[in-house]
Amino acid sequence: MVKRIGNLWGELVSMDNLRDAYCNSRRGKTSHTDVAKVDENPMKYLEQLRLSLIHHEFKSSGYKVFEIQENGKTREVADVGYYPDRIVHWALMNVIKPKLMNKIIPQSYAAIEGRGSHMALTKMKEYLKDKKGTKYCFKMDVKKFFPSIDKDILMQKLRRCIKDPDVLWLCSEIIYGYPGTGLPIGNYTSQYFANFYLADIDRYFKEQFHAKYYLRYMDDIVIFGETKAWLRRVRKRMDRLLKEDGLTMKHNWQIFPVEARGVDFVGYVTFHEYCLLRKRTKNRMKRSMARLSAKLSGGNDLNTSDLGCLWSYHGILKWCDSWRLAKKTVKPVIWKKELMKWTF
Repeated sequence: MVKRIGNLWGELVSMDNLRDAYCNSRRGKTSHTDVAKVDENPMKYLEQLRLSLIHHEFKSSGYKVFEIQENGKTREVADVGYYPDRIVHWALMNVIKPKLMNKIIPQSYAAIEGRGSHMALTKMKEYLKDKKGTKYCFKMDVKKFFPSIDKDILMQKLRRCIKDPDVLWLCSEIIYGYPGTGLPIGNYTSQYFANFYLADIDRYFKEQFHAKYYLRYMDDIVIFGETKAWLRRVRKRMDRLLKEDGLTMKHNWQIFPVEARGVDFVGYVTFHEYCLLRKRTKNRMKRSMARLSAKLSGGNDLNTSDLGCLWSYHGILKWCDSWRLAKKTVKPVIWKKELMKWTF
């Protein structure tokens, strides 16, 4: 039986926790008008917030929904007000995040502190040292993951983990306070709730199906195996478990030999012996470096945004086998930049 977590409410509504939530939620946003307003007298606002939580008077504010383009995809992002919502979200996660993380396996990445894309890539390279055990790969992701999360099922999963009724009330207020379907992309709580939502499936495949080589980056899942037949069984079981949680596997799932085509995951295409940058990222980098090179050739220096772009790609290339690619793209721009500095 899973041990449930209790006695959290007193910690959540303590002034120490609310102050910590306030400090974290305002980081990088001090120029925003709503943040500056709270900054004028934070203790006054935090005390009001504390009383509203204690008396269960807190209600989620309205959301502003807009679309963004990310990696060629259109995503719907929901923005909620800073006070009181974002401070409350941080206060809640300060208390329950360690408990949720206990249920999330180490092979789950994305939106988790210390578990970014490069850690996922490093783990994959470690897996691929076993050529026999990683001969074939099953790769899939969930169709419209965040909007498809069932709020009722999420609350059931939280009740199995947390027994404090006050904390569960606040979780419910935040989850059901979003008027759209599923969870809003943009909430601090959403990234942890979404990871937690798939934690049962992760543990099933690791513990019951004995998937030795398993990786998940939010809703992108990669499982390696010795045979296609075993991975076909994995796919069928995955499809069934996802449906039980109200989710759907995307139609473009694949089972393929790793040696022939490599595994496209977290921005890189990884083979048993080497790792390359994803083609889409490589083409975007080439265009960006050509623009920066032309700017320097015209006698213009790089601004802060340009430098951020340059060093970002420089850092990305360090994680793959990219000596020739770097020599043709990033390094010429760095050399021109250095030459301009010495010329002046």
